[in-house]
Amino acid sequence: MSITNGQVPDYTASDALNDALVNAGVTHVFLNSGTDYPPIIESWAKYEALGKKKPEVIISPQETVAISAAQGFAQATGQTQAVFIHVDVGTQNLGGALHNAYRCRVPVFILAGLSPYTIEGEIKGGRDSYIQFIQNAADQGGIVRGYTKLNTELKSGKNIQQMTYRALQVAGSEPRGPVYLMAARDVLEEDGIDVGADMKKWAPIAPMGLDNESVEVLTDALVNAKNPLIITSYLGRNTQSVGELVKLCDRLAVPVTEMVPPYMNFPTDHPMHLGSMAHPLLKEADLVLSIDCDLPWTPAMTKPREDCRVFCIDVDPIKEDIPVWYIPSERFMRADSYTALKQINTRLEQSGATPDPAVVSARREKLGKMKAEMEEQRKAQGKQQAEMTAGYVSACIREIANEDTIILNEALSGAGTVTSQIPRTKPGTLFGCGGSSLGWFGGAAIGVKLANPDKDVIATAGDGVYIFSCPTAVYWMARRYKTPFLTVIYNNQGWNAPKMITRGQHPDGYAARDNKYWASFEQPARLDLVAEAAGGAFARTVEKPEDLPAALREGMDAVHKGIPAVINVILPAV
Repeated sequence: MSITNGQVPDYTASDALNDALVNAGVTHVFLNSGTDYPPIIESWAKYEALGKKKPEVIISPQETVAISAAQGFAQATGQTQAVFIHVDVGTQNLGGALHNAYRCRVPVFILAGLSPYTIEGEIKGGRDSYIQFIQNAADQGGIVRGYTKLNTELKSGKNIQQMTYRALQVAGSEPRGPVYLMAARDVLEEDGIDVGADMKKWAPIAPMGLDNESVEVLTDALVNAKNPLIITSYLGRNTQSVGELVKLCDRLAVPVTEMVPPYMNFPTDHPMHLGSMAHPLLKEADLVLSIDCDLPWTPAMTKPREDCRVFCIDVDPIKEDIPVWYIPSERFMRADSYTALKQINTRLEQSGATPDPAVVSARREKLGKMKAEMEEQRKAQGKQQAEMTAGYVSACIREIANEDTIILNEALSGAGTVTSQIPRTKPGTLFGCGGSSLGWFGGAAIGVKLANPDKDVIATAGDGVYIFSCPTAVYWMARRYKTPFLTVIYNNQGWNAPKMITRGQHPDGYAARDNKYWASFEQPARLDLVAEAAGGAFARTVEKPEDLPAALREGMDAVHKGIPAVINVILPAV
């Protein structure tokens, strides 16, 4: 017998799932469906007919774009969104995008279908198609188990809401990450129960601070250090942390460097911001605070001095899921960065502890000179040359961006020039993928734009990255769901990264001698026209440096009219 819920007749497990997501604040479902989705599709159609609330359904023609969009939305807002995919094959199509969400510590709720359990019409929802037999995988969850915080099956319509709330609670608890649930069609057709849960009772784990001893030891160490250094990667995922870090660095004149930042962690124009690589500063540092950073330095390339004191603060300070990882540190402290920085700043204020004024003054002067030199290098790098350069392209983008423009940086070998040439001074105005699977920017831009409809979004991408992004799906979605953004392709006509790495490993080898890297796209492609064909995008290929500023302005004008735009900038071939 059906269990009804108010005005919803024949209340099913799919209805209960929908209500749970709405109750938990999930506003969007990025959908790539299949034969396992009739119960959910019928539920959504019923809810629309009855005027009942459901998440906005965003059709995603490719699964990696779907999860990248959910990741981008969560990066911009901190809010978990849902991705609904099709059985084992849809799960496999998540591919490296799931790795990105996991490594970026981003909460995503993933629901995958399962082949129905019954095959002879015993109950509603059973198998009625050939394909459902060959999609009956022995261990579907195993496909993604290493990249999810919770990996389980929904086995009953009676507790589907409790399981959904638990999954969202796990996804949102530090270290945050994707959760993966599976449900067979026969389960989704069952009668459902609305438990009417209070979401305050399903909240993520509260932020954890430092213990008192760690606060004292770390604060005293910072005060007494002659050449302290702070290294971070993703501190800015909590925008409040940025202000606390600025407060600390202003007080003690501590420089900050960023290692492959997927967030805006520290104002680029601040005197204490000294670039994206810590290696040069490590040689003199007598104290390093690594905070929200997976790898503060590359051990094979450089290391701090033997007498350097190292401290690590992170929600996962020893990287439990990375088998080969070690950074010798005096203290590994599991804590939320915002809470920890507030504790440190409070102790500094209350204790009145201050370093030697002469030491701080000398350090501030020295760092100021280093900052000035960096600024001169940045200006030189961004000047127009006879041929197109990544620095010039980034400098031109800077001219069409304002302080609120959100930059998505996946320019790969040109990523460093993007961060140096396009300074970000406000938290939440820079994002990167946080992982190593290419093609994140396209879906992420859609998610970021959904979360920030009134802000300009500019994505930078290499040509290989652009191809990996599944542009036919990306720009179709951008036009369909009114999420226009500007894409600038740094098209060096090949894969520069493997060439650079090979040359570094074998500088006098055969590959370098004969220029054989198997990384060149010698047959050029009008990549921008793909976006035009798929989503009616403004498309332009630019080869001459003097033509770039006007093309970028035209592209941004198109975006302001609701049309996605792609500027394909041809750089010297790798």
